[in-house]
Amino acid sequence: MWSRTVKSSLEENKPSENTTDQELQHPYFHFSPSINHSIISSKEWCSLSSSTSAISFSVSSNTEVIEDQPDFPDGGPWAWAQVLVAFLVHMVAWGYPATFGVYQLHYVDTLGLPSSPVSWIGSTQTFLTLATCTLSGGLADAGKIRTAMFSGFVMVVLGTFITSLCVEDGISDNVRHWMIFLAQGILTGFGLGMCFMPPLAVVNSYFSKEKRSITLALSAAGTGVGSILFPAIIRKLTPQIGFAWAVRCQAFVALAISVIALALVRPRLDPRQGGHFVDWKAFKETPYRLFVVGAGLFFFAIFFVFFYISTYAHNIVHFPTTSSIDLLLIVNGVSVIARSLVVYIADRHIGPINTICISTCVLSCTLFSWMAVQSRAGMYVFSAFLGLSTGAAQGIYNGAMSSLIKDPHRFGTRLGMVNTIAAFAALGGRRRPGQLLVMRAESLKGRRCGQARWC
Repeated sequence: MWSRTVKSSLEENKPSENTTDQELQHPYFHFSPSINHSIISSKEWCSLSSSTSAISFSVSSNTEVIEDQPDFPDGGPWAWAQVLVAFLVHMVAWGYPATFGVYQLHYVDTLGLPSSPVSWIGSTQTFLTLATCTLSGGLADAGKIRTAMFSGFVMVVLGTFITSLCVEDGISDNVRHWMIFLAQGILTGFGLGMCFMPPLAVVNSYFSKEKRSITLALSAAGTGVGSILFPAIIRKLTPQIGFAWAVRCQAFVALAISVIALALVRPRLDPRQGGHFVDWKAFKETPYRLFVVGAGLFFFAIFFVFFYISTYAHNIVHFPTTSSIDLLLIVNGVSVIARSLVVYIADRHIGPINTICISTCVLSCTLFSWMAVQSRAGMYVFSAFLGLSTGAAQGIYNGAMSSLIKDPHRFGTRLGMVNTIAAFAALGGRRRPGQLLVMRAESLKGRRCGQARWC
């Protein structure tokens, strides 16, 4: 370090108190601009030495702070490999919850389970996926990235295989419901949260703030791909090999994804020394507090879309079961396009925070328009616009959050805290729309019965 070199040189050649003025006339003691090339006495030298030590300490301290900041690669094979890892993890972590609408149709229509208890399975899975993020994010910042991912993937795959056993014949409805709740709701949900946060922390450590938003948004595009892949597996394979084996095939796909992700993940930063799973100082920052509130409102409104659009089409608009599942595939497929588009807009034009604000406003207008949809053609058009708006809002969510976090060593902790708080909002927002949908279906059924009696 330059300041330490200067300090050591000065200390080595420092004159003693007994040094005469003649000895100080050596060229070494002639200093330029700062002392006007004058020759200083021994007492003046002692004073200057003290000042130099203070200046040297100040420069040294500032230099150490700068050196503590990580030098981001901002590209390269391993950096983009981490984006791929996060993409694959998004496929599983959010492709699974988006598939629950297909499960719900089978549980209610085929197995005859009550609609309200079944809805708690999906609610619990989504809640735990988000609520566990504080734990997995803290583990990621502490350097336990592979441990968190491995444990999460084990729980996801194991929970999916157990779920496939729960839908076999010969099990009473009461026992079946609790088995599915424990396997798919709790075990799988907890595993999804454990494997979700660590890859995001790794991607965040490889790219600077200028590229961080775009890389995290590209990673989030895996949500759309997984939301197409896993429902399609259930829909296409169920008529051929049965629902139980279709669920097992989904588990095998998740297993293959987990093996690839664990093989490619490569943490770059040293573990954070000290710290806790909760960074209470973050709540002193006004932008962070506002984002927490916005995230809670966002998750309160968005997840019921994926759970109930198929049910709404089947019960209200009278879609066949397979066609109602196709609507979910349309929403998820169009969202992939929206995620790519929103990355370009945020990176080149208005920034991630402005982008997510506009996207959520468009999403709210789209959800309000759902009340006017009564026909099959209207459902297809609505599904396309819904995919665009949800994809845009979800795609830029992580990137917007990362733009507010300056210390990459605390990214996992702070984003995990936001998701944990939002989990309670998602749990509350999941139940009410389902109850309103049941009331709407019963109202329409009663109206039709009245018209039939009148005729």
